[in-house]
Amino acid sequence: MKTVYLDNAATTPMRPEVIDRMYTSMQQIYANPSATYGIGRTSKANLEAARKKIASLVHADASEIIFTSGGTEANNLIINSAVRDLGVTHIITSKIEHHAVLKAVKALEIAYPIKVSYVSLLPEGDIDIDSLTTILANSKDKILVSLMHINNEIGSILDVNVVGELCVKYNALFHTDMVQSIGHYKIDFLNTPINFATASAHKFYGPKGIGFAVIQKNSGIKALQYGGEQERGIRAGTESIHQIEGMAVALELACTHMEIETKAILKIKQYAIAQLNNKFKAIGFNANSDKLYRNYNLLNVCLPISHEKASTTLFKLDMLGVCCSRGSACQSGSNKPSHVLAEILSEDQLTQTSLRFSFSIYTSTNDIDTLVDALDTILTK
Repeated sequence: MKTVYLDNAATTPMRPEVIDRMYTSMQQIYANPSATYGIGRTSKANLEAARKKIASLVHADASEIIFTSGGTEANNLIINSAVRDLGVTHIITSKIEHHAVLKAVKALEIAYPIKVSYVSLLPEGDIDIDSLTTILANSKDKILVSLMHINNEIGSILDVNVVGELCVKYNALFHTDMVQSIGHYKIDFLNTPINFATASAHKFYGPKGIGFAVIQKNSGIKALQYGGEQERGIRAGTESIHQIEGMAVALELACTHMEIETKAILKIKQYAIAQLNNKFKAIGFNANSDKLYRNYNLLNVCLPISHEKASTTLFKLDMLGVCCSRGSACQSGSNKPSHVLAEILSEDQLTQTSLRFSFSIYTSTNDIDTLVDALDTILTK
């Protein structure tokens, strides 16, 4: 039985070119990049070449790219240091952020005398800019605004230019989790008022366990972990050259083919919407995830199945060869409703099963047909 993989918001398969680059790197670029002998200097040169490549693709300065183990570490690094080292005493965020942000903020709220404000949400899960403006205008504290660019569960897209300009106006720092957008949308840090951002390679067909933070020059951000002086003293530990080179190749390919691949995936999403609507009259799309102004590769679907049967539904889909999720993979072991959907859906809507389907360059119309047939089998039994 063929596996139909529809959980690309959780992680994507690696491109063959990425695997090839990593294999070559593991064979040939094995020396510690901090070593002073010849092959160590070669490793260092490859490391910095990858950094420069990534910086050029997101229009940042190479010195602003700090390699991390992924988005979670990068988010924790920035948020923790902002409070500990930059004097932030007020964090503004939302209740639908990734848990890498929400739990970091909660921990800081316990450990430090800081204030946390949660910006209001519009009915479909978008950030209420008026609410953000009011909070900023009424605060006299040193502020960090932390709002994700693209929500990983419902696909809502934040206007980072508008939020960035507001932060400039009110002298606040702006951090945005871009794990779902870097490699999928054009990003220009030179011309966008963002102080800090985070990315993860496995969301754009790269390896797991590697990502990066974009940290504005002279920001004052300091290390979360200590040891060596790697990554300009901000992130100690020997860099994983093969993963970093794989990430650079993945991002370059994603940016090079972005326009063509976005159109192709959007067609798959539209096909999925049409097929689901044609087959199931009782299906709904949470947070307008079926609209063009949402993320092009994600659908959050509400099924006429009780919430108590959500795990069973996922299991049945798995047995029929379809891989999807209820929301963030980081919370897949929880029986609780998605914290994102809990903020925007009614109590009646929350009694039903909601599933997230997310698509990639490897998703086909046949995959969607298999999904629809599997759902039909489950819903008619």
